Amino acid sequence: MLDRRFVVENAELVHQNNSNRGVKADVHRLVELEKQRRARLLEVEELNRRKNEIAANIKKAKTQDERQPLIDEGRKVRERQDAAQAEHDELDRQVLDLLRVVPNLTHPEAPVGPGEEANREVRRGKHQPPQFTFKPLDHVELAEKHDLIDFESGAQVAGHGFYFLKNEAVLLELALQKYALDLLIAEGFTPVITPDLARDEVLQGVGFIPRGEATQIYSIENTDLNLVATAEITLGGMHAGKVLDAEKLPLLYCGVSHCFRTEAGAAGRASRGIYRVHQFTKVEMFAFTRPEESDATLERICALECRVFDGLGIPYRVVDTATGDLGGPAYRKYDLEAWMPGRGEGGEWGEVTSTSNCTDYQARRLDIRYKNKGEKGTHFVHTLNGTAVAISRALIAILENYQEEDGSIRIPEVLQPWVGKARIGGK
Repeated sequence: MLDRRFVVENAELVHQNNSNRGVKADVHRLVELEKQRRARLLEVEELNRRKNEIAANIKKAKTQDERQPLIDEGRKVRERQDAAQAEHDELDRQVLDLLRVVPNLTHPEAPVGPGEEANREVRRGKHQPPQFTFKPLDHVELAEKHDLIDFESGAQVAGHGFYFLKNEAVLLELALQKYALDLLIAEGFTPVITPDLARDEVLQGVGFIPRGEATQIYSIENTDLNLVATAEITLGGMHAGKVLDAEKLPLLYCGVSHCFRTEAGAAGRASRGIYRVHQFTKVEMFAFTRPEESDATLERICALECRVFDGLGIPYRVVDTATGDLGGPAYRKYDLEAWMPGRGEGGEWGEVTSTSNCTDYQARRLDIRYKNKGEKGTHFVHTLNGTAVAISRALIAILENYQEEDGSIRIPEVLQPWVGKARIGGK
């Protein structure tokens, strides 16, 4: 969340930022409540000073007649202090509730607009979209042809939006994980397999809504646990409440996890097949940095995402995400969109990864700080996240871009050592 003092001192800036991002948060009400809270805090502190003063005078009193009026006054002061403290705590709760709704500030270069249509393309990858001499199939048709994905059994077992991967699709999933992990480990990332569950407080700290009608999260009844939507949640929670050594920053992690999402409201052709599903596997990058390092780290993570897909031979473009399409914690976000020949009438771009600089927004909520050597105080870290590979969408891009006229599918060269073959189907 934002620092409350910053919000009070920059109310109009925060209000305009909310407007740019399409977020309704009552900043002016927040400022008024915070002023009231501060007044109550001063009152509590003054009453506490007076209470201590009375206590000292009681000790000095020599007779009961001298002590009794002081005891009576002390009791009244304590009652007033307790009442003022209760008012302060309630005001503080209301301020925090409003603060949690206020999104992060936005990078000044991020495009301003209501949604993804305002995203700005910043560059393209090394590979151009393939020029087929035949009408390409989409991944659902290709998967049916080669018995790679069983949607019917998935729906029978778990409901619509679940599926079984089969045959070479299984090998491709495992190969993509190993390919991404090898690349990231060589870049200094620590590999982690994270829990698939996290507590409410961790999800809230990272910026997700774990309960209620608007949530995309599956929650576990009669517990404070939830299935994670991304390893960003579990990796972000690893250091909650801790003070990190500045000399050890940045801390870089690559986490493998299953991801579970309700995808409430999702519909349309863009949701066909495994593009938008309730469960998938992902390799996620996460970084804890000093504030002065976070902008450069965002560019580095984005470059690593590009390396992953350049290495796979997949055409893609990178877009700077518009204000209206940013998640609450993100200060700036890049999306990598792969070319998917089977989408639409003649192929379309589809998001396959994203990377975000969340500055100190998540760290304030999770209370993650760092300490410089020789300093007494601490500072909030900056947190960043980025998808190395979301397996389901990477599979779509591979199947559709590497298909041949005879219906066979070439395997990207970098994955062949793990898959054990160069082609699915065909001669």
